[in-house]
Amino acid sequence: MRWRGRRGSANIEDRRGRARGGAVAGGVGGLGLVALLLFGYFFGIDVSPLVNQQQINPDGSTQVTEADQQAAEFVSVTLADTEDIWAAIFRDELGQTYNEPTLVLFKGVTPSPCGNASGATGPFYCPNDRKVYLDTDFFVTLSRQFGARGDFAAAYVVAHEVAHHVQDELGILAKANQVRSQVSQADSNAISVRIELQADCFAGIWARHAAESFGTLEEGDVLEAMNAAKQIGDDQLQRSAGRIPSPHTFTHGTSEQRQRWFATGYQSGDLRNCDTFGSARL
Repeated sequence: MRWRGRRGSANIEDRRGRARGGAVAGGVGGLGLVALLLFGYFFGIDVSPLVNQQQINPDGSTQVTEADQQAAEFVSVTLADTEDIWAAIFRDELGQTYNEPTLVLFKGVTPSPCGNASGATGPFYCPNDRKVYLDTDFFVTLSRQFGARGDFAAAYVVAHEVAHHVQDELGILAKANQVRSQVSQADSNAISVRIELQADCFAGIWARHAAESFGTLEEGDVLEAMNAAKQIGDDQLQRSAGRIPSPHTFTHGTSEQRQRWFATGYQSGDLRNCDTFGSARL
């Protein structure tokens, strides 16, 4: 992905390097929390190295490395691309104004209205404050622990979380979560899967428009995103944790489903083809 030297987003709230303090106990919590990876919380994967190997300054703040800064610049450019693309789609196809989300960069732990964000929760979108939360160290975990390498794999992560904001803008997320609060845990999980697969499809639409509008995609980029979708499927994550996949516990979809819905968005570029709630086949 050709991103260096391109416009970055102004909608970045950088909390890295701040002193660590306040209550950090508590869950991933909050109805509507849509974490991309619930690997530590749900699947028993040891994420303590990610959380504990922070470089702490004497004043209790975390140290921002050169790698952190490069990751932040990459995220800023990717976020700017999502702003341009979704603004155009909302204007040209929906006749609406797209309200841009804020992306919070942090290291270690930071509070959110949906619960504390940490390396263990993975990136997520919080509808309560309409912000995306992302620990820049997560990209290292994505590559080393999950085998999802490449800058476009990381771009897919950002685009997926922004896609939840798009769902929020369209009123989809609030309606889906209202239903989730009224049904059994198994049914709530099933609705969550539809939310996540639609976000994958929207991320595919973003990738299609990024290729057409900016010409920033390089050979192999889409394959990197597809591999990332595969590596973070619920079935793959449960197998990696030494468990037999249990479909009733899935909250994000299988590897095959995540790849297929991303591909649907990328190949069609059409919001109408991302109706996971009306689809008989997920």
